[in-house]
Amino acid sequence: MGSLWKFFVASVLLFLPLRGSAAESVSFETGKIKLSGKVLSVELAKTEAQHTRGLMFRKSLPPDGGMLFIFPDEQIRYFWMKDTYIDLSIGYFDKNRALVDIQEMAATSMMETRPPSYPSAKPAMYALEMNKGWFKKNKVKLGQKFEFINRRQ
Repeated sequence: MGSLWKFFVASVLLFLPLRGSAAESVSFETGKIKLSGKVLSVELAKTEAQHTRGLMFRKSLPPDGGMLFIFPDEQIRYFWMKDTYIDLSIGYFDKNRALVDIQEMAATSMMETRPPSYPSAKPAMYALEMNKGWFKKNKVKLGQKFEFINRRQ
């Protein structure tokens, strides 16, 4: 038991400095998209570091604000809620920006070691995280497309 405890403490001490510095150095470009007649202000996650950081450590989102994850190709995507403190809805979009799946994701705590995974039902190139229930509240249906505003993408 003693050696297991030492391993755990050493692992935590090793991990904390890396996590803190990596988390602080990630910044996001902002943009606007239009979906279901609404203009949304979104942070754009385009790099692997941005994809990893996502909405970790956030305590709130504006009502029509979220994060749009942009990937270089279309495939089944897996998201989780590690260190994410607010419940979210995620919409997965294909390469044509058409909605292929919507899921509700539950917030986790810092102590959660194995948060659940939320795979897309179909291949996706984009994922949009919004406040929980946003898609339902705004009557967004599968097949609807988003468009970028003032951006070539």
